[in-house]
Formats: sequence, structure tokens, C-alpha cells
Amino acid sequence: MIENVLPGTHLSSVQIQSLREDLHEQLEQRRRQLEALREQERDGSGADGTWQELLASITAAERAVAELSQAFDRLTDGSYGRCAHCEQGIPFERLKVRPLARTCIDCQRRHEAA
Repeated sequence: MIENVLPGTHLSSVQIQSLREDLHEQLEQRRRQLEALREQERDGSGADGTWQELLASITAAERAVAELSQAFDRLTDGSYGRCAHCEQGIPFERLKVRPLARTCIDCQRRHEAA
């Protein structure tokens, strides 16, 4: 059976739903992590590491939450899964491994080689 590809995207509705679920799970996990880190910051229970490490962890978790939220926005507006440079479709397999991927493999390689 051939799955319907959604208008404006190269991904099927089943693939989009799978990616949406993966992103949602990761976003919820990162939000829980961020809340736990902020709780450590509030009550000073992060004594097993340095204050700078705690702040760095909070910053990283905030960044991850923001990136995942932006990915959801791209899912909504239909730009998710399109390369930010060449606008070609990013293969589903790459998005499953790297759901926050913003570039296709070719553009990523060119960027890394520069």
C-alpha cells in the first residue's frame, strides 16, 4: 500500500505522525530535565557539581527545549523536513535518527568541509 504524501512535503502522513510523536517525547523529556535542573538551582541541591556546571546544564536544556519547539512549529507550517539551504526534502531515515536536522546530508557535508 502506498501512503499518501502530504501536500507541500515529501513525507507521508504516517511518517509525519511518527516524527511528531518522537519530537513530542523528546520535548517532554527535556522539559522534565529542565524543571529538575531549575529545582536544583532553587534549592541548592546541585551540590554534587559546580554551580557553573548546573548553569551550563540549564542553558543546554533550555536550548534543546527551544529547538524542539521550533521543530514543532516547522511541522505546523509545513517546512519541517526541508533542507534550510537547498530546500530539498530531508530523507525520513535521517529525520528519524536526527529529528532536529535542518539540512540534507549533501549540504551538511559541504558545510563541514568549508
